[in-house]
Amino acid sequence: MLLKQIILNNFRNFADDKFAFNPFLTIIIGENARGKTNLLEAIYLNTQGEGFRESREEELIMFEKSQSEIQGLFASGDKNYIFRTILKRLGDSVDKNFSINMARRQHNQYLSETSKTVLFSPEQIEIMTGPPDRRRKYFNSLLGLFDPVYKKYLVNYDKALRKRNKILERYKDNEDLFNELAYWNDYLEKQAGYLTKKRQEYVDFLNEHNNIDNKAFSVKYLKNEFNERRLEENFELEKRYRRTVIGPQKDDFEIYQKNNSLKNLHHFGSRSEQRLAIFWLKFNEIRLYEVSFKNKPLLLLDDIFSELDIKNKKLIIDLVKKYQTIVTTTEIELLELADMPKSIIRL
Repeated sequence: MLLKQIILNNFRNFADDKFAFNPFLTIIIGENARGKTNLLEAIYLNTQGEGFRESREEELIMFEKSQSEIQGLFASGDKNYIFRTILKRLGDSVDKNFSINMARRQHNQYLSETSKTVLFSPEQIEIMTGPPDRRRKYFNSLLGLFDPVYKKYLVNYDKALRKRNKILERYKDNEDLFNELAYWNDYLEKQAGYLTKKRQEYVDFLNEHNNIDNKAFSVKYLKNEFNERRLEENFELEKRYRRTVIGPQKDDFEIYQKNNSLKNLHHFGSRSEQRLAIFWLKFNEIRLYEVSFKNKPLLLLDDIFSELDIKNKKLIIDLVKKYQTIVTTTEIELLELADMPKSIIRL
């Protein structure tokens, strides 16, 4: 499914604007603060049902306006589809409505029918530089998109974990504590087992597809299993801290680059190496989409080329040639590097 056009009304800094896209490469070029990322976010929202920046949803609607609308015109074969997203301001919250060819859709149904989208944004560098919860969030979001059961088990686990922690916070008697925890221990072990299994499967998938050109990466899964043996080993520690100290909420994922030896990119990688590692993760998202949905996703690359040398910029352009790609940049030389059919949007 190809994006042909997007129409924006009162979305961030776009009052009433229309943009057309090349079926191969569209380069959005302009100085900072001109709305390049806003345009990518509009496309992402239209296909994924949510924005991608850490901000309140009401900020997606132009200041002092009560409603915003995004219409995306997509083509699949000889058929056209209009995906419409309407955001309405309701006090401090936002109500979202979705439709396809003017027919209303529930959120989940809408997402099942829209174009699949893979995003690279500068904030995702925190997968490499940030704390473990940033990496868990990335894996959870991705696995939840492909596996509704994973998403359900993750919600169940988080809710049950809070209840178990409440019991640990208020306990007074050891025997009562042991009895109260028994049910939640069994329940959490079942939920955690599924989460750990699916995380391991995706780590295995990444390690089976570890190359970008002549560069090789790998992921090490530092799993923190929730099981009866580990509960017994940590029971005294949990009583002392009055908190659950084991489980997948403490998992981490370490990313390495393979040369003559393994290089931990979180601690020893250059900024360019870390960005390329993120692109390796994103390129495997593309692979997973193709395997799971049997079609090619739309690629949105927001300022991916900063802090990369010319060789790696050319490498990435060559890798995305098979996909419809929309990229933002302030670098005019990108136009010369992109030896493929392309269109330019200047903001």
